[in-house]
Amino acid sequence: MRALIALLCGTLFGAGLAVSGMTDPMRVRAFLDLLGPWDPTLAFVMAGAIVPMAVAWRVQSRMARPFAATTFNLPDTGRIDRRLAIGSVLFGVGWGIAGLCPGPGVANLALAPAAAAPFVLAMLAGMALHRLTSR
Repeated sequence: MRALIALLCGTLFGAGLAVSGMTDPMRVRAFLDLLGPWDPTLAFVMAGAIVPMAVAWRVQSRMARPFAATTFNLPDTGRIDRRLAIGSVLFGVGWGIAGLCPGPGVANLALAPAAAAPFVLAMLAGMALHRLTSR
């Protein structure tokens, strides 16, 4: 059941990225390029995600347990530290250079695999490096 829910959520997320055009690296770069031909589409996509997420947080806060698990697996909210700041900078630089972040990168494996594969491989290598150095 959990795998089916994960598959459905991932499919819905990927479809939303594709329909909104967020799998197009040029559209993302056009949003980040404030001095060039700016494209506000990404701002509308982010704003459109805020409302359902706010509703989801309200619903979750009233639930005793998740639908398909025994407990919620929520991240801790902590202070902003050096590791978080460095990770955020690396994410932003990579997003600006590639025009992709993890979600659209994986979605692009289905849409444009040759273009997305180097990004996804670099992302996986970075994840492996983090795992090795965090031990």
